[in-house]
Amino acid sequence: MTQRTVLLVAILASFVAFLDGSIVNVALPAIERELGGGLALQQWVVDAYLVTLGALILVAGSLSDLFSRTRVLFIGLIGFGAASVLCAIAPTAGVLIAARALQGVAGALLVPSSLAMIISAFDGEAQSRAIGRWTALTGVAMLIGPFLGGVFVDTLSWRWVFAVNVLPIAVTLTLLSRLPKAHARPGARVDVPGAVLGAVALGGVVFALIEQGTRGWADAVVLVSAAIGVAAGVAFVMVERRARQPMLPLAIFRAHDFAVGNVATFAIYAAFSLGPLMVGLYLQQVAHLAASLAGLALVPSTLAALLLAGRFGSMAGKVGARWFMTAGPLIVAAGFLSMLLIRDPFDYWTQLLPGTVIVGVGIAMTVAPLTSAVLGAIPPAQAGIASAINNAVARVAGLVAIACAGVIVGEHLDLAGLQRTIIVLAVLLAAGAVVSWLGIRDEFLVAQRATPAPRP
Repeated sequence: MTQRTVLLVAILASFVAFLDGSIVNVALPAIERELGGGLALQQWVVDAYLVTLGALILVAGSLSDLFSRTRVLFIGLIGFGAASVLCAIAPTAGVLIAARALQGVAGALLVPSSLAMIISAFDGEAQSRAIGRWTALTGVAMLIGPFLGGVFVDTLSWRWVFAVNVLPIAVTLTLLSRLPKAHARPGARVDVPGAVLGAVALGGVVFALIEQGTRGWADAVVLVSAAIGVAAGVAFVMVERRARQPMLPLAIFRAHDFAVGNVATFAIYAAFSLGPLMVGLYLQQVAHLAASLAGLALVPSTLAALLLAGRFGSMAGKVGARWFMTAGPLIVAAGFLSMLLIRDPFDYWTQLLPGTVIVGVGIAMTVAPLTSAVLGAIPPAQAGIASAINNAVARVAGLVAIACAGVIVGEHLDLAGLQRTIIVLAVLLAAGAVVSWLGIRDEFLVAQRATPAPRP
């Protein structure tokens, strides 16, 4: 019963964070119409969340390893719920942006702690199967977000995009209260210099990546932000090498599959972030579908991921992740390449539906094995920081890819721009597949076979 509760808590906590990251985009025009602020407001409704989330996710991962993961998760859930309510009732653009930044702070506490709980509670094939289920159901949040947001915007109000978070948070807190109380590690201390430098490093770089899309790389704000981020990153590495209890133990990268898996993560998640965004924008801006219909068009990917991710996660626990991390991205690439059939007039059934199904199968085949390979190479005591690193890599990959969208597409999204995007997606996914095939050694499977006895 405890394992099942742990899995439900982990899924629901991460579901909230991933849903919020995907549901907001479709509501941006409605937010701007009510609060004003033009494009700048739309950017910062998204960016305020991403900056604080990206800046603090490593700190949150370290805290989940040092202190009670249930306590860190509890604080994150309460904070996220309160910030969501503030977003929903925000009377002005400034209040909404500030509340979104607070959401990012709380969101950083959710994903690393939830994954670390799974790593600690499950072993061997059961762990891979649990990660597969976590992947399927949290991945659904990212895919149904645009559709759900479109429904709220079309039928109720954009404010429900934020208010909807309260229900799953309440359910998660109820389940969390049933888990045994955990305690902090004896002698645990927070690496304050590392936490500050890590936050400044990620925050500076993330801010620069976001703002360069509108300001350009020559802008003083972008250059100063990037320089501060890089300088803080260098100082962070130096401090962590000397710290007695470092926030980020650099030795973690000596785990081969962890290091290689994060390289693959960067390429694969850059495509996962850019692809659905650009297809969704094309459906609304060029094919002229309503917001809810544009979100509904991607539901087949959701269903494929939901039905298959657990199965692929379980299979990876038996035969290893390498084959799935190679084949999965190539299948996703094939699905996107099939979307080159999109023409004017747009026909969903022949031009888009087959590709969305193929993409969903490939995502299901990729994500759970990738997570198993990356986190399975790390001792459970470091699962929180390992999860945080992998999530930070995925988030930054998405930011870089989306920041480059203007270069790929041009000033206005059209059919030619979508086709160029699809080619870039295929190249990124092929790169992730090659890195996985050449580099992954399935260290988690080797360790599992060396210690087959399950944890009592």
